[in-house]
Amino acid sequence: MRDLFIGLMSGTSMDGVDGVLADFSSPTGVNVLAHATEGFEASLRSELFALNTPGDNELHRAWLAGNALMRVYAAVVGQLLTTAGISADQVTAIGAHGQTVRHRPRLYDGTGYTIQLAQPALLAELTRIRVVADFRSRDVAAGGQGAPLAPVFHRAVFGQADDCVGVLNVGGISNLTLLRPDGSFLGFDCGPGNVFMDLWASRHLGTPYDADGAFAARGRAIEPLLQSLLSEPYFREQPPKSTGRDLFDPAWLEHRLAPYGDATPEDIQATLTELTAAACAADARASRPSPSRLIVCGGGALNRHLMQRLQAHLPGVEVISSAEAGLPPLQVEAAAFAWLAKKAVRNEALDLQSTTGARGARVLGGIYPA
Repeated sequence: MRDLFIGLMSGTSMDGVDGVLADFSSPTGVNVLAHATEGFEASLRSELFALNTPGDNELHRAWLAGNALMRVYAAVVGQLLTTAGISADQVTAIGAHGQTVRHRPRLYDGTGYTIQLAQPALLAELTRIRVVADFRSRDVAAGGQGAPLAPVFHRAVFGQADDCVGVLNVGGISNLTLLRPDGSFLGFDCGPGNVFMDLWASRHLGTPYDADGAFAARGRAIEPLLQSLLSEPYFREQPPKSTGRDLFDPAWLEHRLAPYGDATPEDIQATLTELTAAACAADARASRPSPSRLIVCGGGALNRHLMQRLQAHLPGVEVISSAEAGLPPLQVEAAAFAWLAKKAVRNEALDLQSTTGARGARVLGGIYPA
């Protein structure tokens, strides 16, 4: 009997929604039956970017943006059901991550908050499928950072009993999971993933990203600028740690670029790519034990130049795309939230002390019936 869940993910790249229809009935792991993606209209993408910083009438705007986001989510669900030939009543639940617009765990009052825009009741109404959402807030309430959550899924899918494996997700922000042979794991955010590369490509190419890293490959990294970027204190913090656009925003970058006004756009792009590669590789090297294989997922896995730079920084490590490990790069995070929905529906607590710093195992996610 099939065990069907849908996972929906819109990440810090803010380029759209990835969705998977997954069957968890196999004892060997996840079987993706369908994958769909839907880009954001320019007006919604602009509003989501704007809501990352304080502005006028935020509550009203955020609620309407959440409504619009759920309509995109619902469209992806429709595509998945059509592709797989599955009816809505055959799906146990949808795991909907929502769109992160603020991430301030442990700040201000000791608890802080993390905000993922979503209207799960509306999504349940539109799809007629039970929805699990708001995965991060219970972790924050338990003293955790609410992120990253995917490492526990990475362990279930990519862990090996005889080797130490790293899983690097390069979305807008990059995060690293270290899977040890004894079953223990560690996960944390490394820092920028595609966020600055995409910003620079949009500004100078008029495209949402640097396809294949070709723009960066035409330039040469500016070493003094790279060192300035890497001087950010976040890179020296010890896990558990998480970050987002709250820190790594355009103002952060512009301040550091100011002395380099004469640099070519290609050299800046090469430097921003090197920032992501160097920061992620440094975290992989510092892990104990360090991984012998690094499985890369997220949009960054499709950037050939970035993958080459990661390999150059990790000469003793096998750097591969998650596709070579059985799950294509753009499906991994969505599949993670399908899996997390399954755990929530079954009331199974997840212990994320080693990744988020929460006080213990908790059931994550709020459930909205169909």
